[in-house]
Amino acid sequence: MPIHRINLDDQSSLRDVYATNTSEKSLPKFRIPEQRTEPHAAYSLVRDELLLDGNARQNLATFCTTWVDDEVKQLMTDAVDKNMIDKDEYPQTAEIENRCVHILADLWHAQKSWETVGCSTTGSSEAAMLGGLAFKWKWRQRREAEGKDTSKPNIVTGPVQICWKKFARYFDVEIREVPLEGDALGLQPGDLRKYCDENTIGVVATLGVTFTGIYEPVEALACELDALERDLGLDIPIHVDAASGGFIAPFIQRDLVWDFQIERVRSINASGHKYGLAPLGVGWIIWASKEDLPEDLIFYVDYLGGNMPTFALNFSRPGGEIIAQYYNFLRLGRDGYTAIQQACSDTAQWLGAKLAKIGPFEMVYDGHGGLPAVAYKLTDLDHGFTLYDLSERLRMRGWQIASYPLPSNRQETVVQRILIRHGVSRDLAHLLLDDMKRAINHLAQNPVPHSTAKPGFHHG
Repeated sequence: MPIHRINLDDQSSLRDVYATNTSEKSLPKFRIPEQRTEPHAAYSLVRDELLLDGNARQNLATFCTTWVDDEVKQLMTDAVDKNMIDKDEYPQTAEIENRCVHILADLWHAQKSWETVGCSTTGSSEAAMLGGLAFKWKWRQRREAEGKDTSKPNIVTGPVQICWKKFARYFDVEIREVPLEGDALGLQPGDLRKYCDENTIGVVATLGVTFTGIYEPVEALACELDALERDLGLDIPIHVDAASGGFIAPFIQRDLVWDFQIERVRSINASGHKYGLAPLGVGWIIWASKEDLPEDLIFYVDYLGGNMPTFALNFSRPGGEIIAQYYNFLRLGRDGYTAIQQACSDTAQWLGAKLAKIGPFEMVYDGHGGLPAVAYKLTDLDHGFTLYDLSERLRMRGWQIASYPLPSNRQETVVQRILIRHGVSRDLAHLLLDDMKRAINHLAQNPVPHSTAKPGFHHG
């Protein structure tokens, strides 16, 4: 019989988590601790702090994935050590990324989806910036060939999320964000002649405007740019920011023409980690053809083991999200994505119809024709509270719902937006509606005459 000896000096495995030395002090905030901490204690103490975060499933302000299959969690664990950038060391992960690019190109009706180019990114913001950079380089090449000035590029957009403003500032491009006129909620064809000129590198059309969830009319914008080229000789391409809509429209709005079916659309970005249903950390950018991505934007690196092309703002990054994206394509297929997105859309429209019947609200977007979302404002009456107050009240029940003013020329209109994502069931929406009614009744009976509530994050 073997004899097992016990080290009586080592008590680490016997100590209760909350009786360790580390647990009896505040966790370090400005300096790395001098001593080690038992793994189970360190884990428990960090996990305890995370309890102070909100419940992601009740965060109806975010577009991002908050529910994934157990198999996705396992794949993410299996891929925790895979570096997406190192295609020589992880060739099969690179192959999976390549498959996703061509699947998306086909989904978005690229003429030769098996030949076109694209890549994964950390999210749709990085993907959008890569699309903008390709536009700037192509515009500059054309201007230089014509012997014309290249010092004043501009890009024309409707109400866009912050990534386009970052692109403009970081890469020295003037952004011409068209103000909202009248009841408009996005860029309109009639806006283009006033804002486009020979220095316009491209027009950004948004399929799923962050502020409301509506789709901008890509086909109509393209028709107006066709007319602009006939009349003034300006050949201006379109980039579609389909951060969310790129994974919605192909499945439940199949008659909508917005993608590479339109000749003027030269690039599209989307978030895999939004309605693409992948975990956080993956976006996609696809170009209509190889010619739309200038060769001198591609870097070739050979210090990872092989000579590999790369076009990205980031370098090393995890491969798990790309693998999970491919898993979703394989697991769900077209019919699975259709069922999920239709269920989300149906729930959003149901919620929109219910909210329209609640006294204080006037619907701005009711869930029809765009993203699975609703947006509404208070009627012009004095209700004794603001939407910011309502957001704060709902947060007491765990709901995170964004309230904020609309963009320029309509800043006086404050809206509240609710996003319905995979995992937000009809039952959960019903519970939210009940909590909203209770919150409104409370605020009506207890007015907030000098409210200090302000906009929170609206997770664009």
